[in-house]
Formats: sequence, structure tokens, C-alpha cells
Amino acid sequence: MAAMPCCATVYSKQDSITVEKLLREGKKQPQGTCLTLYYANQLKGLPYVAKTLEFNPKEQLAINLTQMDCATLVDNVLALSFTTQRGSTKFTDFCHWLGRIRYRNGKLDGYASRNHYFSQWYISNHGMGLVEEIQGDATKDYSPFTAQQTITLNYMTRHPDSYPMLKRDKSQKSLITQYEKEASGQTIRYVPRSMLNKGKDVLGCIHDGDILAIVTKKAGLDVSHLGLAVWGKDGKLHLLNASSIHHKVVLEPMTLYEYMGKHPSQLGVRVIRMKNIK
Repeated sequence: MAAMPCCATVYSKQDSITVEKLLREGKKQPQGTCLTLYYANQLKGLPYVAKTLEFNPKEQLAINLTQMDCATLVDNVLALSFTTQRGSTKFTDFCHWLGRIRYRNGKLDGYASRNHYFSQWYISNHGMGLVEEIQGDATKDYSPFTAQQTITLNYMTRHPDSYPMLKRDKSQKSLITQYEKEASGQTIRYVPRSMLNKGKDVLGCIHDGDILAIVTKKAGLDVSHLGLAVWGKDGKLHLLNASSIHHKVVLEPMTLYEYMGKHPSQLGVRVIRMKNIK
């Protein structure tokens, strides 16, 4: 496995120390441990900061284990998990996996190559055999994935002033437009918000540590927030996420159903599972 050169990254010495410490502890976990949930739990309490990747004038692989937004939490958790699956505790291998996960077909090639939309992220990572989407069984009417969304992506190109790096390099806009069109038009299935108050008898196809992508009705977007599934002691689904409400990485004390009830634009959840790549 060729690791991404660390000269292509932006990171602090403390980041590399933190990553390797996490990986050494992760390697000691018993066989069968849900790695995504294990690592997400290790990151609880880190400060939430929005747009943590938008600070460089030139796109580089940014490593930041001191603060997170919802997308970088998921990226970091997966990169740590894949590194552990392969038995490594090396920072360079973590960089390799983070670059594969974050960029279109695993290749960093400018700002537009970053998977800015979740549907782009999924297409890229599924194409590399890293994740799979759970969408139910046709013989059971796809339950509980009874709602559908037809993807239409154009938010970034309609609101370029909201993206500092896009403002600095307007040449990237045409590529982003192309990638938006490529990812648009597909129809996906998701669990509607109304069903998320059910227990494992209905929602048991959702496992601890699955990625939950919250589907939005906001024009031009597919997903508005990400987190990881946790079955609580109350028998209900909860969201472990980098929270702008709590200002940190936290296991949401409200159930997922209650949480989404406070956000009218949120329609339900897509469910994505990390694959075993040993």
C-alpha cells in the first residue's frame, strides 16, 4: 500500500502524535470491535469548528485532530478504522486512507477534487470498495427505507461566495459544476424521519457505527449533516456527531427522532456502512 507523502499534507506534530497514539490503542481492541464507533468515542469532547478545511489558499490534505466538523469527524473515524483494519499504527498510512476517503477516486487534484457533497463522497468511496449503502430489501418493500430522494446538486455553484477557496480560485467552478451534474439524477432510498422513533424490531438493519447522512430538503443539497449511529440504552437510535449545538463531538442525549424533530428541513437518514477491506 503506497502511503500519501506527508509533504502533501498540512498537519502539526501533535496531530501525528495523536493519530499514532489512537492507532496503537485501536490495535489492542478485541476482535469484533466496531472500529468506527470505537474511534468516534475516542474523539468525543473535541471542539466543533465549521469549515475546518477552508483555510488554505491551495488545496492540501489537512490533518486536524484538535477540532472537527461533521464531515471531518466521519473522514477521520474511517481513516483510523481502515488503518487499523490493515494492522498499521503509522501516521503515513493514516494520511493515505484519509486522502483516499476525502478526494474524488482517492486522488487529490485541486479544490474541486474534494468530495464536497455527500453523494459525491459516497460514489467515490463505494467505487473504491470502501463503503456500501444500506437501502433495504425489495422483497420487503424496502422497509424501513420507504422514502426516496432524487439527487440534485448545485448549491456550491449557486452560492460561490460562501466558499472562500472557490472565491480565490474561480477556475475550479467549472469542474465543480461538472461534478455536480455527474452526481445528480440518481434516486436513493432513505429512512423517513417518521420511522426513526422505532426500535430494533423495525430499524435493526441500522448497526452501531453506521454512518448516518441526514437528508435535507434544502435546494441544491442532498445531505445537511453527518454522524454515526448509536443504539442507546433506551432502545432508540442516537447520533454521535460533531455538533454545532453542543460545540463539540458528542453523543446526542436526545434520540435521533427527537433531534430531527427540532430541524424541519431534515427529512430522514441514509445509512452507509464501512466495509471490511482486510
